[in-house]
Amino acid sequence: MKKKTLFFITLASAILLVTGCSHEVKKVSKSSNKTSQVAKPKKKTKKPDRIKQIMSKMTLDEKIGQLYFAHSTGNFSQMKHNVNKYHLGGTTLFAPDFKNKSKVQFIQEMREYQSSSNHGLLIATDQEGGTVTRIDSNPKISSRKYPSPQEVYNSHGLQGIQKEDSEVAHILHQNGINMNFAPVADVAKNKNSFIYNRTLGQNYEITAKYIPVAVKAIQSQKVASCLKHFPGYGDAGDTHTGFAQINKPWTNYENEDLLPFKAGIKAGADGIMVSHIVIKNLDSNLPASLSPAVHKLLRYKLKYNGLIITDDLQMGAITDYAKEHHTNADLLALKAGNDMLLGGNYQTGISIIKRAVQNGSISKKQIDRSVRRVLLLKEKLGILK
Repeated sequence: MKKKTLFFITLASAILLVTGCSHEVKKVSKSSNKTSQVAKPKKKTKKPDRIKQIMSKMTLDEKIGQLYFAHSTGNFSQMKHNVNKYHLGGTTLFAPDFKNKSKVQFIQEMREYQSSSNHGLLIATDQEGGTVTRIDSNPKISSRKYPSPQEVYNSHGLQGIQKEDSEVAHILHQNGINMNFAPVADVAKNKNSFIYNRTLGQNYEITAKYIPVAVKAIQSQKVASCLKHFPGYGDAGDTHTGFAQINKPWTNYENEDLLPFKAGIKAGADGIMVSHIVIKNLDSNLPASLSPAVHKLLRYKLKYNGLIITDDLQMGAITDYAKEHHTNADLLALKAGNDMLLGGNYQTGISIIKRAVQNGSISKKQIDRSVRRVLLLKEKLGILK
């Protein structure tokens, strides 16, 4: 009897032990499953591409209009109408745009410009200081003096440049201007050269140190900067009135004139303006603004991803070239690789460029790339609609 009792007790203990282990295994298993479920990373929701969404709703006319940086006509009502009708990407203000109005009136006009644009408007001016200054055309808007970069540098060095450019950009921003066609990255050795007074008046190396300071100071105030005049004006003649060229060996050009532009690109310059000078040892036939070789240098060799803008297409160097070759400068400039056409004839140019896209002589892909760069800058400046 005792043996039987002992046998059953042993058997029951064994069953309980096995059952207990089974439950433990199950518990561990459940716990393990929970751990693996928690450790599983959640799928990240991809942020919508706002620019892509905007562009998908734009017509071809709208896209091409965005590539025009039009001159203001001086007639505010007419210009506001044109901004809306032609879907213009930007407008440039000159002295007449500042005159004969109060500060309040001027700021209101800038607001109306923005409201007339479906995608926000780049509003630029040439506020270099010294001989090229616009905003003080009317003391009611700004009575401050605007010294040249040379004057500021000679008196206060790079610290002075940083302070001056930051203050000037702040004034522009307060008045509704969101882009300054500055700083000048050119170096001229001859003090009698056309561009000399607008430069820093120093050598290539010092100018290359100046440019990043100026770029960052301007852009710190939500105003876009624009280096000019790529690939370097040097001692060339005035392209406002006609043809000008540089015969300098390309190796020298690369090691000298390009230094300030490279420094500006590294500093994140929002825009670069391309000159109308013929750089003979890079492209002996075409002005830089119309030259694919110049734009390939800037875009691919120097790896610049920002906005490329032509110098004024109404300047003599370009109007003479277009007349002589019976061609449309706006179309040539776009084909060369510019993103925006400064001062082009949008009233006729938009339809000409549209036909070129439709017949395949310029790709829709290229148009889209440029439009994207324009909208990205507007987004950065906080004006994109």
